[in-house]
Amino acid sequence: MERTLIIFKPDAVQRGLCGEILTRFEKKGLQIVGMKFMQISRQLAQTHYEPHKGKPFYDGLVNFMTSSPVVVLALAGKDAIAIARKMMGKTFGSQAESGTIRGDFGVSNSFNLIHGSDAPESATRELGLFFKPEELIDWKPAIASWVYDLSKGTPE
Repeated sequence: MERTLIIFKPDAVQRGLCGEILTRFEKKGLQIVGMKFMQISRQLAQTHYEPHKGKPFYDGLVNFMTSSPVVVLALAGKDAIAIARKMMGKTFGSQAESGTIRGDFGVSNSFNLIHGSDAPESATRELGLFFKPEELIDWKPAIASWVYDLSKGTPE
């Protein structure tokens, strides 16, 4: 199963949307394998967003991500990265389609509620920044055989 990092950003926490957003992922069938409520340090935010260093929005993004607590999740599932990103919607809430997290809860082009890894390589890197290996739990939910067709031995 693929893993991805999800961050409920400061605006999602401050607006009380974490439970509703988390419920969407769980209802979709993605599995929580790690979760924590934390305040991101400036150093961690700078490291996490290092690929964007030098871009005009970088400093504002670091300031925003360190302005309030966040919820950090590790989710697992078949094609978890693509599924989570589709559920999140386009980057800017004003452009995101209804039915997506950003489309339903966001209007701002600065505050966009949620971060999700964009590729397996970035997911591995990002999960390593926010979770120690022992904080990620491999477990089999009782409903797994109702989320995936496992009759051929692999999830479909």
